[in-house]
Amino acid sequence: MAESGGDPGAAWHQRVLAEITRWPWLRRLNDQVAEAVDPVYDRFRANPAVELMHGGRWLGHSLHPALSDLPIGFWSAVLLLDMAGQDVPPEGSRLDPASTLNAAGIAAAAATAATGVADWTVSDAEDRRVGLFHGLLNGAGTTLQGMSLAARLAGRRRTGQVLGAAGLSVTVAAAYVGGHLVQGRAVMVNRVATHTGPQRWVKAVAEEDLPDGAVTGVEVEGRRVMLHRSDGEVHAIDDVCSHAGALLHRGEIDDCTVVCPLHFSVFDLRDGHIVRGPAHHPQPVLPARVRNGWIEVRGSAPAPRSRRASNS
Repeated sequence: MAESGGDPGAAWHQRVLAEITRWPWLRRLNDQVAEAVDPVYDRFRANPAVELMHGGRWLGHSLHPALSDLPIGFWSAVLLLDMAGQDVPPEGSRLDPASTLNAAGIAAAAATAATGVADWTVSDAEDRRVGLFHGLLNGAGTTLQGMSLAARLAGRRRTGQVLGAAGLSVTVAAAYVGGHLVQGRAVMVNRVATHTGPQRWVKAVAEEDLPDGAVTGVEVEGRRVMLHRSDGEVHAIDDVCSHAGALLHRGEIDDCTVVCPLHFSVFDLRDGHIVRGPAHHPQPVLPARVRNGWIEVRGSAPAPRSRRASNS
């Protein structure tokens, strides 16, 4: 009997996408592409241009979703021009407005694909397979748009219109899969955006268990916290990497920075800022202190006391 499509209580689109990730040919292709792309990415990982392709610390979010609006917008405008009959070249020109926008969409799709590949290299497991399927759909849509442009330039307007509409349909389907990655699987979103606790000082670890240069991961009131002591000062940051949820205390420490063990983002332990991507969001820093032989941490500042309580 074939493997079932996952949780029967999941929505239909979740079951469909879960089944797609089980396709044997997609798994094989995923492994083959990863084998070719990953070594190249690893070689240039520290290059600022590669980090910029992610969006990184400069933009605060992934660049790929923002760029993806461009080809969709251009090709949607082409469809409207086709429907309005405004795809005829001006007198003395071979290039009509629809063809111009079609070509602009193809150029934008190339830039979008490059940033998508960069983001794909720092995804894992099922996310990678869904991402690859998303990329294949986009590739098919762009190919149809290229065929549409060629037909328009050759004077085959009707063929160009049909191919353009088909290409936009495939691109919309790809956008749906991309939306599932971001909103359904939380790819490229801030994994620590809602982490705020504990609301009071809480004992995390005995002072003697964190000598100078040591690092440890603890859980305090349901929140994972990474602790590091450097030159006698204790630093505490959220242990869950904001990029993809890896535990930072398992990474390498170098000069008061930590390297994420999953995708190698680098964070400064003193203030949580991003030293190197692909992370887009800094790590939350928690106040830490040494008191009565214990290292204590606190999350958000306690809520202010009411006027009545302060006067009591």
